[in-house]
Amino acid sequence: MSTSETAQNYNSPKTAAFIKKFMNAFNQWLFLLMKLPAALFMGVRVTTLNTEKSVVTVPYTWRSQNPFKSTYFAAQAAAAEMSTGIICSLAIHDRGKISMLITEMRAEYIKKVNKRSTFTCSMGPEVFALVQKAIDTGEGQSITLESIGTMPDEKGQPVIVSKFYFTWSIKVKS
Repeated sequence: MSTSETAQNYNSPKTAAFIKKFMNAFNQWLFLLMKLPAALFMGVRVTTLNTEKSVVTVPYTWRSQNPFKSTYFAAQAAAAEMSTGIICSLAIHDRGKISMLITEMRAEYIKKVNKRSTFTCSMGPEVFALVQKAIDTGEGQSITLESIGTMPDEKGQPVIVSKFYFTWSIKVKS
């Protein structure tokens, strides 16, 4: 079974309910307030979530910028981490007691960010396959997820501004 087929198999009613609940503006705001208040302060928001990908934005405002008139690296990292972490959360949702933890992070800053930026992780199928492998084997698994940050250029076309790589450890708790 391909990783794309694996992700499609998790388009269950419970997965759909998780997405619907999380994508509700109030529920997302409450989640950020309780679990990631700094991301809430900076304006990080999940705009797309499904078993294939997630898209997260961070505005360019005084709450997310540095003294050099660009988006602060930590605001970019928060949005990028959210884009990978929410897919992991979706994949482990209602699958038993499973922990997830970042074990490594790497970033490439390519271009100065001075507009709303968007961070996309399109590795949902790989995450779902990895979670299934962790469940099947009972052994901890790791995966490095890429989040690509973009902002619109003068013509409105997305240009890559940064790339983040988060290594997530997924482990079934006994």
